[in-house]
Amino acid sequence: MNTSTSSSMNPSPTTAPGLPASVQSQPQTDPAPAFKGQAKPERALVLGGGGSTGNAWLIGVIAGLFDAGLDVTTADLTIGTSAGSTAAAQLAGATPSELFNAIVAAATQEPADSVRSGRAASGHVGSGPRPVRDHMERTGNIMSASTDITDMRRRLGAAAIEMAEAMEGSSARWRATVASRLPQAQWPERRILLTAVDARTGDPVTFDRHSGVDLVDAVAASCASGFAYSIGSNQYIDGGYRTNAENADLAAGYARVLVLAPFGGRTRTPLEWGMHLTGQVDALRANGSHVERVFPNSDSEHMFGVNAMDLSLRPPAARAGFHQGKALAAHLADFWG
Repeated sequence: MNTSTSSSMNPSPTTAPGLPASVQSQPQTDPAPAFKGQAKPERALVLGGGGSTGNAWLIGVIAGLFDAGLDVTTADLTIGTSAGSTAAAQLAGATPSELFNAIVAAATQEPADSVRSGRAASGHVGSGPRPVRDHMERTGNIMSASTDITDMRRRLGAAAIEMAEAMEGSSARWRATVASRLPQAQWPERRILLTAVDARTGDPVTFDRHSGVDLVDAVAASCASGFAYSIGSNQYIDGGYRTNAENADLAAGYARVLVLAPFGGRTRTPLEWGMHLTGQVDALRANGSHVERVFPNSDSEHMFGVNAMDLSLRPPAARAGFHQGKALAAHLADFWG
């Protein structure tokens, strides 16, 4: 089992977990965390991106912990990115056990009426290895041509806008697909923060229930890896392009941070950009956070990466996560408190 203890990245622009609703009435683009005059927030749950199998694995880990008596959905803050944003929204409307059971009972083909099934094939890059490889090649070429993270996000945004223009009605279709995967369409009372990137400016964006954006739209934007998703006059791309697939830096200031990372903390950006999970965890630790990371076991790694959109791998990915969660429950119970 792959776990390690650590902490946050230097507070890169992010939505401050303690800011009042009046400040967060719009999608946020990088206010620094500030907790002056407030009790230090306690527990943050970070759900990373990882496609359809990553979503299943996330649900599996949380269901395994839940089955063993540890409910991490009670976090003071849940941060969701791409597949993790879908998981965060699903867990706000159904129990971990319900979502897990739906995944393992599902057939390999996702039904159109999966409104309450919890089956979320997060991401918009196709359903098999070849489309994913093509997508990775396209975005990899853009990353290689970019000078820094801001330049990369702008280039990816421009390419995604161009693709959206060639796919008439793509946002409406994607919204309907995402809506069918969520147990409820309303933001929960519990605090969840979903990531995205402004496709036009390249600015990082976060959504919560005070943003004036529907939960379905926030999830759809966070999962829009292949094209620019429209919300009103704005367009967004996948939250995994904000910093990395986890965006753990958004947990800055929290005493305990649990990071579930389907992609194992790997990054596609140059290490010198400082966007990798290890750097974010080191910074969190330096600022006083206690961090635990959970990655898929080595014997299940083949279900992620280019196979991340293979729906037939969702049940085994969920089971692998469930067994990991069960095995880690005692250790994480002491950490989580």
